[in-house]
Amino acid sequence: MLWSSWILTQALLATASYAVPFEEYILAPHSRTLAPSSVYQVNGTVDNADALTTFSTEQTTLHGRSSVTYDFGRNIAGIVSLDVTAVPSQAALVGVTFTESSLWISSEACDATSDAGLDSPLWFSVGDGPGTYTAEKKHLRGAFRYITLVNNSTDTVSLNSLSINYTAAPAQDLRGYKGYFHSNDELINRIWYAGAYTLQICTIDPTTGDSLVWLSEITSADNITLPQTDSWWNNYTITNGSSTLVDGAKRDRLVWPGDMSIAIESAAVSTADLESVRTALESLFVLQKADGRLPYAGRPFSDLVSFTYHLHSLVGAASYYQYTGDRSWITRYWGQYKKGLQWALSSLDNTGLANITAKSDWLRFGMGGHNIEANAILYYVLNDAISLASSLNDRSSVGNWSSIASGIKVAANARLWDSQNSLYKDNETTTLHPQDGNAWAIKANLTLSSKQSDEISSALAARWGPYGAPAPEAGATVSPFIGGFELQAHYLANQPDRALDLLRLQWGFMLDDPRMTNSTFIEGYSTDGSLAYAPYRNTPRVSHAHGWSTGPTSALTYYTAGLRLTGPAGSTWLFKPQPGSLTQVEAGFETRLGLFATRFQKSAGGGFEQLTFTAPNGTSGSVEIDGSTGRLVSSRGQAVRLVNGKARGLQGGTWTLEGF
Repeated sequence: MLWSSWILTQALLATASYAVPFEEYILAPHSRTLAPSSVYQVNGTVDNADALTTFSTEQTTLHGRSSVTYDFGRNIAGIVSLDVTAVPSQAALVGVTFTESSLWISSEACDATSDAGLDSPLWFSVGDGPGTYTAEKKHLRGAFRYITLVNNSTDTVSLNSLSINYTAAPAQDLRGYKGYFHSNDELINRIWYAGAYTLQICTIDPTTGDSLVWLSEITSADNITLPQTDSWWNNYTITNGSSTLVDGAKRDRLVWPGDMSIAIESAAVSTADLESVRTALESLFVLQKADGRLPYAGRPFSDLVSFTYHLHSLVGAASYYQYTGDRSWITRYWGQYKKGLQWALSSLDNTGLANITAKSDWLRFGMGGHNIEANAILYYVLNDAISLASSLNDRSSVGNWSSIASGIKVAANARLWDSQNSLYKDNETTTLHPQDGNAWAIKANLTLSSKQSDEISSALAARWGPYGAPAPEAGATVSPFIGGFELQAHYLANQPDRALDLLRLQWGFMLDDPRMTNSTFIEGYSTDGSLAYAPYRNTPRVSHAHGWSTGPTSALTYYTAGLRLTGPAGSTWLFKPQPGSLTQVEAGFETRLGLFATRFQKSAGGGFEQLTFTAPNGTSGSVEIDGSTGRLVSSRGQAVRLVNGKARGLQGGTWTLEGF
């Protein structure tokens, strides 16, 4: 496309609907009725196993005790149906097992959703003869790449279809993304779209939440005793509405506020399904205690106290308003928000820092005392609250909040900064330098200077192993959740190449390792590359599709492409591209105000050869383009000269950089 044509196209897109750009990268299926992509393996005697990989009239026949494992090519979710054409015995049973990872393929059990053991197969009693047999809705499987079809008797069973009713993202046009990203690096492109797809598979019908039925039982079929396995039911109603965003697709399928601190941002720039965010947040606010405390997680999880996850609910509320501009919604919850903030502030002591007594967090160890992570998030929430108060014309507490925030910043740097290691300590009583607190310190602007932020960025990068960035506060763990905040920290420290290096190292491993789903992102793994997650005792339980692991999707849009919202729904904005070593970038997403988009290309010398960006009419913003001179010219003929790469007071429209 000619550059002038692209500019015209973007201007038109700002006011009109459009075909989804770069749709070829989208991993969501074209149809909600799916058949397997290929046969992965066969055990026993099976005729024509690959017949079930297409919707055809051909049959697959399993003779006696045998099984076929099918591969869907990516992680999917849904309800299984079997079309049985021939069965000789009324006692005949056909079983189905599911797994996200090839590590747990089995004809006897599924991967796990509980703290111990494996999940029971689904057994279909097909003795009534030919016909379609469909699993109950409560046995919808939230995530699997592989399905194993099992004949565990001496009967011969024939089928002419194995199909899945794909149930994820129930209210979405699965491929109708409102955002896009593309660069000259194919791995980076694939990571962005895998993050978006992970969020889709973690968006569910609220009536299909995890019932947490951790009950053991012995299942037998045709006098064959199977291993001890656990029941699993996805039939708990967790929120109102027709769709909601949960932590993981296989499990827990519950609302967890920490996950949303990453997931909301990435959903906003890809699918734009913020209605599912709203229902999730409201399910947390309805559980708020009289003293203002918000829950660790939504129902039916146990009501535990978590200082940090309480704060994440407040982060989520502010983020929802930032991306939707839904003033009526934030006004409705403003009283609860302020009450929640007051609960958190009750933990402040005479040091000026919050003293943490609740242990529950994101599965890290050692939460307590003047914890740097908790205090950095509290500092971030205080600044969110100040911004919200200004937007809502309620400045009654702003002076107090500002004073408290200043005290946290001074005290954290005086008590917890370790200049010798260029990292914050977890608290005054330990030598641990956590990933979470240091990443959050930069994200929250708790640091005292850009030099200090760069020192933290450098020190964090120096700890990387062959499989990613460690989270020593959780043992020998790589946490994509906290890694998402570290990504942001490197960008905020003006180190985009470090961020890209971490993307390729950690998320590249998660996307392409053969034990993964090659489509969605795992919740955590070990620093040695094994798919064991230190906080869990049951490795098959690890989720391979977790919303908290999708940080790259928003980071690439906000920082690499530079499309940042500073006011509700982008009423004000900052365009600050940080492409690092990337030479070409195109990105865009929509809010209710319209389209935000950019396209730029760098020269061999590192400067911009071409650069254009679009913001909706009626909005205003600022520009920071490091190392650039020249001027910006709008589609209306306005011109603004860059001073040290910066310009303020630009109105919405399409702008082009001239005179590089």
